[in-house]
Amino acid sequence: MAAPGLELQDLRFGRGSWQVVFDLTVPRGALAALIGASGAGKSTLLALVGGFETPTAGRVLIDGADVAGLAPARRPVTTLFQDHNLFAHLNAADNVGLGLDPGLRLDAAQKARVEEALVRVGLAGMAQRLPRALSGGERQRVALARSLVRARPLLLLDEPFAALGPALRRDMLELVDTLRRETGITVVMVTHEPADARRIADLTAFMHEGRILTAGPTASVLDRPGDPALADYLGVADPAPSPGN
Repeated sequence: MAAPGLELQDLRFGRGSWQVVFDLTVPRGALAALIGASGAGKSTLLALVGGFETPTAGRVLIDGADVAGLAPARRPVTTLFQDHNLFAHLNAADNVGLGLDPGLRLDAAQKARVEEALVRVGLAGMAQRLPRALSGGERQRVALARSLVRARPLLLLDEPFAALGPALRRDMLELVDTLRRETGITVVMVTHEPADARRIADLTAFMHEGRILTAGPTASVLDRPGDPALADYLGVADPAPSPGN
């Protein structure tokens, strides 16, 4: 049996009185959504997986390998933030090329990969444009293309489309889902919008006060919120009873 794409085992982290504990399994190739109010620990979970924070206990396994002690750049992970992190003085192709070589010393095959990635995210013919000549959605597509050329097996999305309008947000979510299915990567997405999870997530995990209170198939989690905190978050008056109750 193949190892999960991501597995968190009793993963712990804290600052002072604020403590988090995470247990989560995401099958390889699946797309999991993390939902919950601000301060629930969603971005902290991504930071621990990406190596930007160091846990006090527990394990992070990616495709079965323990990544404890690995620096962010050495982890098989790409993180896409709300701030697309493009360099204003570099054109779209060079911003994507940074995902292959920070010094932009690209050979012909790597340049072809950059062009292919831009085409796949709908930016054919825009390789030479600077970020200021691109719309907000196009800049996010450049950042997504850079994630693709890195070819890491785990993609973390920290609300990268939150500032986009509804139609463009929907298009970007569907693009991520399409690319995920084509490449077989595992995706973990933070969102404040349950509708985003319902649109593309195989699994949804609800986080509350530093814990994952419930996780499972998206429809089951959102349609039958047995946990009172989840029901309150979703605005459901009478939460459905948990199975067996």
